[in-house]
Formats: sequence, C-alpha cells, structure tokens
Amino acid sequence: MKNKFYIELIYLILLGVLTSLSLPPFNYVVINFLTFSLFYIFLIKKIKFYKNKRIFSLYGWLFGFGYFVSNLYWISISLTFDQNFKFLIPFTIILIPGFLALFYALVAYLFVVLKPNNNLSSFFLFSLIFGIIEFVRGSILTGFPWNLIAYSFSNQIEILNITSVIGTYSFNLFCISLFTSPSIFILRENKKDISICVAFLIIIMSFYILGSQNLEKFNNQEVKKLDYKLRILSSNISIDRFYNNIDPITAIEELIEISSPKKNQKIIFIWPEGIIPGIPQDQLKEYKWLFENKFNENHLLAIGINIKEDDNKTIKYFNSLSIFDYDLNVINSYNKINLVPFGEFLPFENLLKSIGLKTITNEYQSYSKGEQRNIINLKYNNLSLKILPLICYEIIYSGKIFTNSNFDYIVNISEDGWFGKSIGPEQHLTHSIFRAIESGKYVLRSANNGTTAIINPLGVIEQKVDINKSGYIDLIESRKIETTLFAKFGNKIFGFIILLYIFLIFSFKKLRNE
Repeated sequence: MKNKFYIELIYLILLGVLTSLSLPPFNYVVINFLTFSLFYIFLIKKIKFYKNKRIFSLYGWLFGFGYFVSNLYWISISLTFDQNFKFLIPFTIILIPGFLALFYALVAYLFVVLKPNNNLSSFFLFSLIFGIIEFVRGSILTGFPWNLIAYSFSNQIEILNITSVIGTYSFNLFCISLFTSPSIFILRENKKDISICVAFLIIIMSFYILGSQNLEKFNNQEVKKLDYKLRILSSNISIDRFYNNIDPITAIEELIEISSPKKNQKIIFIWPEGIIPGIPQDQLKEYKWLFENKFNENHLLAIGINIKEDDNKTIKYFNSLSIFDYDLNVINSYNKINLVPFGEFLPFENLLKSIGLKTITNEYQSYSKGEQRNIINLKYNNLSLKILPLICYEIIYSGKIFTNSNFDYIVNISEDGWFGKSIGPEQHLTHSIFRAIESGKYVLRSANNGTTAIINPLGVIEQKVDINKSGYIDLIESRKIETTLFAKFGNKIFGFIILLYIFLIFSFKKLRNE
C-alpha cells in the first residue's frame, strides 16, 4: 500500500509538470487534454475509497506543486544578483510553488466535498470550483494571477479574441472545462454525455471563426497616421548596475545612442523601467548636457525612474513612469500602485528588516505605493495623446488595470533582467497580449533584457525586438476598434459565467434524478 501511495504522489506531481509544457514558450496545448482529464479521473476514482476527504487536499496540492515548481522556478533567479539573498534560493524554489499549490489543494477538497452523484454535474462543478479558485488566487493579498491555464492559447490569437468579450478569467474557466472534457467520454454514463464533449469542440471552433472575422475586419480598418512617432526602446543593460555602482553616464549614453533621435522628427521616446542606476527623477536634469546636442523641442522622453519624496520628515521612494520634455522638465508622472512583494516592498517590514531581509530592487527601503492609476493626458507642442501607464507586472491583472477606457495606448515598461535567460520574460510578454485584446488598445511594451513589442488591439505582435537585444521600434500609424465588451463591464462578465455554470450543475442534477 505504501508503494502504491508513493507512486500516486509521483504521478500527480508529474501531471502538474507536464501541464507546464502547455504554457509559453512551449505552448503544447494538446497536453492539457491528457493531464486535466487524468487528474479529474483520478479524483473521481478515489472518492469511493476514502471517507476522510482531507486526503484530496494532498492530491490537489501535489498536482499544483508539480505545475508551479516547473513554471515558476525563474523567480529564484532574481536572488542570484546579491550574495545576501542566495541562501533564500532553495526556499524560494520550494515555498512559492508550495504556497500557490494550496489553491489547487482547495480545489480538490471542495470538489469531493460538494460532488453530486452525476457525471455531468460533477464535471461542471469541478470546472467551476477550479475557475473561481483561480480568480481568488489572482485577487487576494496582492494577487498573483500568473500562468492561468488560459495562457496555453497564447499562440492562437483567433481563439484568444473571445477575451475581448468575456475576459481572461471567464476564458480560463472555459479552458478548464475544455481540457477536462475528454474525461466525460471515458466516464460516460450514457451516449448523451458525449454531446457535451462535442459542444465544447463546437464552441472552441466558433471562437476561432469569430476571431478570424475580427482580425479581417481590423485589417480593413482605416489607418491613421500619428503626428508623433512613438519610439519604444529595447535595451540590454546588465542588471549588475544596481549592485556594482556602474556610472549612470554610460547607461544614459547607451540609451541615447539606441534612441537615434533626429532633430526634425517629432518623437516620443519610451525607455524601460528603472533603467538609469542611482538617479532619481529630480536629479535627471543634472545630466542635461548629455541630451542637449541630441534632443530638442520635437522630443519627449517617457522613462522608468525612481521618485524620492520627503513627506513630513519621512522619506518615500516610488517606482514611477515619468515624462520629461527635451529640457528634462517633468511634464507628468505615474507612481506604481501594484508593488511586487519582497521585490519592491517587504510585508511586515519592521519585523523582517530586524532579521536582515530587504527588498531585492531597492537598496534603501520598501517602495511606497502610488495613490491611483490615472490616464496621462499629454498636451505638448500640438500633441494630444492619452496613455495608460503600467509598470512591469501591473500588466498581469485582468479587469483591474483601468476603469475609464478613454485613452489611446497602454504603455508598459519593464525590467526583465531579474529573471535571466529563463522562460519568465516570455511568460511576461504573454500577459501583454491578453491585456491588448481585453482592452481593445495597442500595448507599447519597452523592456530591458526582455522582449520589446508593439501589440495591436487584436493581440497581434506587429513589431518586436527580441529578448536581450538592443534596438527600437516605431509606432507611426494605428487602427482603432470599438470599445470591447470586457472593457465596459470587466469581471462582472465572469460573475455571469459563474451563474451559467451553477445553472448547468443543477439542471443536469435534476435531469439525472428524473
């Protein structure tokens, strides 16, 4: 019996690991039909053997641990740049996946506790619980909605277009059902059960057809020439600049050279997050002499830079996206509101600082949180432009990045060097694709040590500079689409989908009883 139990443990972890291969950059979507169905069948077959339901928490946790330990290992790479953090690497590799796996433990436990004695009702209940718990994972505490199984479809842009209507969490719920649907065929109680499998195939095909039509319609839209070029920079400046006291002048000179400013061209330059070491916003003007022969009144600079404020004798630091004119006067700025735990702020800072812990990206103290995310309305030199600023992983939050859709572009700046040459930066880029489709807006992504890209409102990457390459891409024209349904209603649509699933659960249960 012990040997059998250990085999089951390895089996569940292996299912989780294999499921990770469906995510970027691998995108072997077909694997999910196997792993999700086998996991579901395992739970169903085990229910009759155990009166104590708590064992199913372990089963769910093992599947989740295998999944997260194999697709989030790259988080530990951020600890390799500072000797003081290296002792935490083994804990990070185990503890973060272990914590996130608790959500999957809850999925399995709630399912076996609530499971109705009906094949179809059980199937929809499993999907519903899984989908809701994934929403909870992305919402509680600071939320971490990374690697929802919906991201398996990141290469199928036509199918992804349905997120402009229902959003990522609703699509994630559908994906869970789709990938688990082969189990219905295996566990079928009658021939009618097979119709559900067929229904899901028809739905996914209809998503594809609808998305194809939207892409064709978008490509036929009128192209609007922009008054200003939006030049999105990609750089490959080493993350060591935060630790080795690298001269900021060298970084600035390299960035200006990559930018290739032309005096007679109207250009807004977008530089990555926190790209200049050791220079806060109020000190950048001291380096004006580096810019003055290259920049003039035709140029604006949007850059990720720290802000230092003295608030009633308390010094605060903010991670900001600031916009400067050619004379390096600040026109507008946005302070990041979704901070990375342990990366940008220490939870329970007073306690953890006393035992020697500190933030990874800020040597001084935790960053302070910005008050709110406002649309930046740029009015300068006959320019009128509205942008929604998102710094680094703020792009991962579905339905939470704006309440007002009256803006032109999403500007996302990032520093992906913390995660080395891993799968992390590619996963990060995928989130930008989903946000572009949901919002119906272009996403302009500037990354250091990551992929810089222009992503159109249909999720197509129109231009990019590959990871760990320097260069720039220009947005000189764009197309517009009507405000998406998801942009109007956000995750309220997910609530409607939940009610639909509840209706199906009780409907199939009633049919079985009759």
